[in-house]
Parts: sequence; C-alpha cells; structure tokens
Amino acid sequence: MKLVFASNNKNKIKEIQQLLPSSIEIVSLEDIGCHEEIPETADTIEGNAILKANYVTEKYGYDCFADDTGLEVEALNGAPGVYSARYAGEQRSSEDNMDRLLEALSDKTNRSAHFKTVITLNIKGNQYHFTGIAKGQISLARAGSEGFGYDPIFQPVGYEETFAQLSSELKNQISHRGKATQLLISFLKNEK
Repeated sequence: MKLVFASNNKNKIKEIQQLLPSSIEIVSLEDIGCHEEIPETADTIEGNAILKANYVTEKYGYDCFADDTGLEVEALNGAPGVYSARYAGEQRSSEDNMDRLLEALSDKTNRSAHFKTVITLNIKGNQYHFTGIAKGQISLARAGSEGFGYDPIFQPVGYEETFAQLSSELKNQISHRGKATQLLISFLKNEK
C-alpha cells in the first residue's frame, strides 16, 4: 500500500515511517511534486489536519494522511496549541518557540501540558481521524538533543527525562504522534 503523507517535515516522515510496517510505503509531498505551502488556516489542530489531507486528495488525487500537532499548556489556557510551530513568529524556530514558552511560564507553578496529534486519513473516498495525546509538564530548562520542536522541554508523565533525552524507540511508543500513528496502523492493517 502506498500513501502520501502530507508533510515536508523530514523528521516527521522518518518518525512515522519507522512506526509503519514495511508493507505500507510513505510518499512525501516532494515525491508527488507538491512544493507549495499547504494552508494551515484552521483554528483547531483537527481542522488543520483535515485541511492538509483534503488539499492533497483534491488537488493531486491521492489517498493520503496528514497530521497536525500542538502543545497545549494548562497555565496558558491551551496555548500555544494550534500555533505551536509559529508561537514565536513566522520563522518557525524551535529555539525561539521554546524561549518564548519558558518565559511565559517563568512565574507559573502549574507547568502541566500535553501534546496532541490528530491524523486525518483520506482513503477510498472516506475520511477518518486518529488522535493521540501525551501528558506531561514543561521542564524548567532544556535537556537532551534527540527529537525536534519542543522535545527538549517536554517531560512526559512517568519519566524524569524530556522527550529529547529518550531513545527514539521509547519516544515513538509513548508520544502523541506514536499513539495516533498506532491507531492509524491498526486501521490500515484492516483496510487491506
């Protein structure tokens, strides 16, 4: 089975491909000749996943899946949420985003947060949604060099380490994206 993953984020593509069985081949946006920026104008994480999946299906005609992820911090009323990638500006700098978040929490004792990933799958004319959530808290400082995005400051429940300190295998098992992807995989195994 070949599916387009509506992303140009090589880290995400690699992470998802590691989780999928070899019988499912992931094709990137670049592979199908989609070089334009897909609009992410919805005001929810679910909405952006739907927009991206529909864009590829409608414009290029492929079965595909798209994800959107946000970090929702309790003390900030769910921010940065849908704006996680551009929290500190349109330059989408992970370093700037982490700096802004740590600053916003500098006087807060409640550091509870969760990552949420929604995957929208368009296949055989139908649409399905899979959601994964990883609960945790925002650490006081960066730690670790693995992963990407907010991983160096997100400490999942039950762990002393941040996502950036965990092996990719362990992170894939417990992460928001890992959980949503496992739901997607279970579904695809029954779709053959």
